[in-house]
Amino acid sequence: MTKVDGIRGQVFASVWDALEDSPAEAANMRLRSELMIAIRQAVAEWSTTQTAAAHRLEVTQPRLNDLLRGRINNFSLDSLTVLAARAGLDVHLRIERAAA
Repeated sequence: MTKVDGIRGQVFASVWDALEDSPAEAANMRLRSELMIAIRQAVAEWSTTQTAAAHRLEVTQPRLNDLLRGRINNFSLDSLTVLAARAGLDVHLRIERAAA
């Protein structure tokens, strides 16, 4: 614990560590958020309409809208991995031992 402006608070490695109930849930949310950001950036670089982008990703326009608005709870890690591949992104996973 650290003191922040006279208030005792915890310091977390990421916002997901603070928000989620377990390290596993936090890790899942971190991966999902990183994928969402990368897909959103790829779509923005296409400089096309949402309809064309949705077609390219093989999703409905409302589904693309959920992605672009950051509605992370509407997407599983698996579905985001598929969307990343459809967006032409190469997804890599790095696994390390957790700090004790």
